[in-house]
Amino acid sequence: ADPSMEECCDKGVEWANKNRICTSLPLISESRECSMTQVQCCRNKLEEHYCSDGIEFASVHEECDSHIGENSTCEAEYFKKCCYCCLLGKTAQVQGQSCEPNLKIGYQCGIVFRACCVKGQEGTDVSISDDAPKKEQVEISKEELDQEDPYLHDGCRGGGPCSQQCRDTGSSYVCSCFVGYQLQSDGVNCEDINECITGTHSCGIGQTCVNTLGSFRCQRDTSCGTGYELTDDSRCKDIDECETGTHNCPPDFICQNTPGSFRCRPKLQCMNGFIQDALGNCIDINECLSTNMPCPAGQICINTDGSYTCQRISPSCGRGYHLNEDGTRCVDVDECSSSNQPCGEGHVCINAPGNYRCECKSGYSFDVISRTCIDINECRRYPGRLCAHKCENTPGSYYCTCTMGFKLSADGRSCEDLNECESSPCSQECANVYGSYQCYCRRGFQLSDIDGISCEDIDECALPTGGHICSFRCVNIPGSFQCTCPSTGYRLAPNARNCQDIDECVTETHNCSFNETCFNIQGGFRCLSLECPENYRKSGDTVRLEKTDTIRCIKSCRPNDVNCVLDPVHTISHTVISLPTFREFTRPEEIIFLRAITPTYPANQADIIFDITEGNLRDSFDIIKRYMDGMTVGVVRQVRPIVGPFHAILKLEMNYVMGGVVSHRNIVNVHIFVSEYWF
Repeated sequence: ADPSMEECCDKGVEWANKNRICTSLPLISESRECSMTQVQCCRNKLEEHYCSDGIEFASVHEECDSHIGENSTCEAEYFKKCCYCCLLGKTAQVQGQSCEPNLKIGYQCGIVFRACCVKGQEGTDVSISDDAPKKEQVEISKEELDQEDPYLHDGCRGGGPCSQQCRDTGSSYVCSCFVGYQLQSDGVNCEDINECITGTHSCGIGQTCVNTLGSFRCQRDTSCGTGYELTDDSRCKDIDECETGTHNCPPDFICQNTPGSFRCRPKLQCMNGFIQDALGNCIDINECLSTNMPCPAGQICINTDGSYTCQRISPSCGRGYHLNEDGTRCVDVDECSSSNQPCGEGHVCINAPGNYRCECKSGYSFDVISRTCIDINECRRYPGRLCAHKCENTPGSYYCTCTMGFKLSADGRSCEDLNECESSPCSQECANVYGSYQCYCRRGFQLSDIDGISCEDIDECALPTGGHICSFRCVNIPGSFQCTCPSTGYRLAPNARNCQDIDECVTETHNCSFNETCFNIQGGFRCLSLECPENYRKSGDTVRLEKTDTIRCIKSCRPNDVNCVLDPVHTISHTVISLPTFREFTRPEEIIFLRAITPTYPANQADIIFDITEGNLRDSFDIIKRYMDGMTVGVVRQVRPIVGPFHAILKLEMNYVMGGVVSHRNIVNVHIFVSEYWF
């Protein structure tokens, strides 16, 4: 089970009492709370120890600086704070000031201030001497006394009845003691706590606890050793034998103190180059025997009385050597560094100690006949093994080159493909291929047959299929083309190639008057005023169909108009039709269909005859009869090509014949417009 907080704290206090330090504190548990408790209790106990030492030091030495200068650790800060606060309390007592501290100096400092101040009052004779002159007593009223001293009725005035600390509660007072003291049973006086008996001291092994007023001190059990003495605070202090006169130096010597001992130095000082022995005699120093050679290289050292001299050595150098700049030793002559080139061209000079030798340079071989170095043709000696593509010989070496479309690799031997497209050789697009490149053009352009690099615009309108690209007119632009339509009557279709007729009658962009009817034709419109003739009226079933506009007039006779009744013409219709200009006219084109219902007469007696009576210029149209779905149909055909613009009015008759007599006739007037363009 984990130890309790009390056990953890006791271990921290025990370590502080034993070692007077909290570093390397052995933790008794892995619990975080126990570890924190151990450390905090150890530091608190350590702070109490050093604070007590500071109070004691201030009481004994009346100053703090001589001890504080030793170090700047946290323990020294505890010592310094309590020492300073005690000095402040003692100073307040000497100056006759109140022992109540200023709250701004801190709680702990205030306790030490008050303890040292009151402790000083205990040792001071505060009684008034009988020999002092007595002042004449003057009676003062209670009200005047209260106004003069507002703290007259304070139970703790002047320290009150308490021996150390007093706190006024209004109706009474409460006494308390400083650190190191405890309140006696009378509740007023304080007595010293003997930490040595209660076991609350922090003296370690080899130390004896000595009780003091309000605290304790630890005294060493063993002596400090020769040359040291034990101080009152259990510290070992060096004995200055020279100051105390306990040395044994002869009269011709001077005593010099050292830690734990002393040294006798002769009064007579030797000159430079001499050393003094134990008897005070001056002996010459042989500088030539020292480890640091006093003379430079190439010189020998000769000792003299109190000094030395250096003498130069002059060596004799053999062939191939010469003296160095200092003239101290022989060094090799580098014959190869001279400007006369002792080996000649094609050779390399190799220096050796006292000599040199000549060898052929790399890329050369020695010719025994001419006794010279000649160039080695590596390309011929190692064909196909040195370079990937081509090998070029040079004096003493060679180099590799690559064929067109390749570049030399970093190894100087291999060849890798050269990306010619990086230099933009083509006018538009470039595609790199192994060892070369290929130019190509964007859509609407073609590669030039002359240089194979430039791109030329393709005239799509001039191609054999150019006439079929646009329905009206093709306009070439760089890289493409555009289709256009006639300036009036048409607009470009969504496919950007065909032209669409603008129905001015629907869009109401015509200029027909109110009495005229707008008829749309390809590329334009016509304003026609079609009125029914006398004895005819417009039919209410007149319809407007796509590309065909029809006005139908029905016979409407006045009463008793016999001629009108006997007239076989029953209906007169006006129809407008727009025809294209057939570019390739190879066979008749059927353009109009006249449907008729056979009257309910015997089949062998009824007949329907279709005829073109007017407007058939150059016999461009004919009409044939055909039977379709039980109906008789007159089909008007265009039998000859017509080039627009063209306008004709065909008068068609549909006659119902009974027994060789026309019993019923319908007339259709067809306004035919042939446009110049048709799309």
